[in-house]
Amino acid sequence: MKTVVMGAGSWGTAVAKVFVEAGTDTRIWARRPELAETINRDHVNPDYLPDIELPAELHAVSEPSEALDGAELVVAGVPSQSLRSNLTRWREHIPSDATVISLAKGVESDTLLRMSEVIADAAGIDPDRIGVLSGPNLAREVAAGQPAATVIGFGDEERARRVQDACTTGYFRPYTNTDVVGCEIGGAAKNVIALACGIASGAGLGENTLAAIITRGLAETTRLGIALGARPETLAGLAGVGDLVATCSSPLSRNRSFGARLGEGCSLDEAQAATNGQVAEGVKSCTSVRALAIKAGVEMPLTDAVHQVCHEGLSVGDAISSLLGRSTRAE
Repeated sequence: MKTVVMGAGSWGTAVAKVFVEAGTDTRIWARRPELAETINRDHVNPDYLPDIELPAELHAVSEPSEALDGAELVVAGVPSQSLRSNLTRWREHIPSDATVISLAKGVESDTLLRMSEVIADAAGIDPDRIGVLSGPNLAREVAAGQPAATVIGFGDEERARRVQDACTTGYFRPYTNTDVVGCEIGGAAKNVIALACGIASGAGLGENTLAAIITRGLAETTRLGIALGARPETLAGLAGVGDLVATCSSPLSRNRSFGARLGEGCSLDEAQAATNGQVAEGVKSCTSVRALAIKAGVEMPLTDAVHQVCHEGLSVGDAISSLLGRSTRAE
């Protein structure tokens, strides 16, 4: 299955490494020619995974037309809010029968579309050909070959199995799932809840608080997913609770680390400067996930609090007080 990973960030690079080590003919597209040249020459991505040796078989290119030529599987590895603009440039080069799978976890700000819906809309691709890869997958650990599991979500189960075969290794175990909505909602909402965990940790709160945030975060994620047609068991699995726990707990999680800086009193700009100029996905997703919840008539108090802290100037202390001041109810 001739594969191209479109995006050479930390997760795109890690996924490309997995596909190569599964025996799949794989190339990677890097936006900057100098990065593609470095990957080909030194077999390392110095910008994102500087201490990880990449397989010599992984070939990098910087021209989208060259990257997509003859691809049977296109892995979209760019951030959620830039996915549409990239697809607009790639559209004419994506083979008409290619399978497309998204690595992005988010909800598009303007349209409130999930990433698979953005791909279908922006690239004119049949939804049956579009899937997602989502799970508790911290890029550095996967790139280092540490054991991990993930979910390949496709409405077309046979297509999911083909992708599964293309990325199964001795350390990376993909499961298939036909619930694309559940996989995508779990992936989008967990970034927001991880920000909340980071904020609480940065404010000096302990494990009881973090456990409560993760648990209640899962509850509001599940409410939203079910309202949009997801299956509860998906959100209780790898693409839901698994991804949530990994992202909320690990210092390798950009969302958790970014939130911790906010909890310590940093502004958004200061937190961004401390993370090499990168904004955590949850900072953008909290607004679009909140809007999607309002549209679906679903209450998501943690998501609302994160949005207010990030974008409306609410202090961390006031956000905590607001959450604790909510009326009591049955679980």
